[in-house]
Amino acid sequence: MINYGLYVMTCRGNENIDARTVSWLTQISFEPPVILVGIHKESEMLGFVKEKGSFVINVLGEGQKEIGAVFFKNCTVEGSKINGYETKNGITENPVLLETPSYFECKLKSIFETGGEHIILLGEVVEAGINNELPSLILRETGWNYGG
Repeated sequence: MINYGLYVMTCRGNENIDARTVSWLTQISFEPPVILVGIHKESEMLGFVKEKGSFVINVLGEGQKEIGAVFFKNCTVEGSKINGYETKNGITENPVLLETPSYFECKLKSIFETGGEHIILLGEVVEAGINNELPSLILRETGWNYGG
């Protein structure tokens, strides 16, 4: 019964890109702006984030359930597209999805073990942007109960 948004987390490693749908995310500080995101500790994303020291959170909008669905599986990168969706490089040199309403780029601050199957990443927001005016997609509206 906890309300979650739905997001696609992206990161460029030294040789590959990973992008995954996540839902366990919240803001924890205004100054500096910091977010907390939970990801599976066996996710390839964790290695990419540790290597790069940064990541991007792309906020999904209403009607973008299909975008969230394609990022539950492994990534296919063709040129500037990930799983068929166009990207640009952000200031952190990580991919930013152009079809999502908004995004924020984060510098990794800390990693915390939870004792469970997920770990917590703290990211300081170093850049943010708006691509369009779609309202945010809420996980409950998709019929799913988890993404991450």
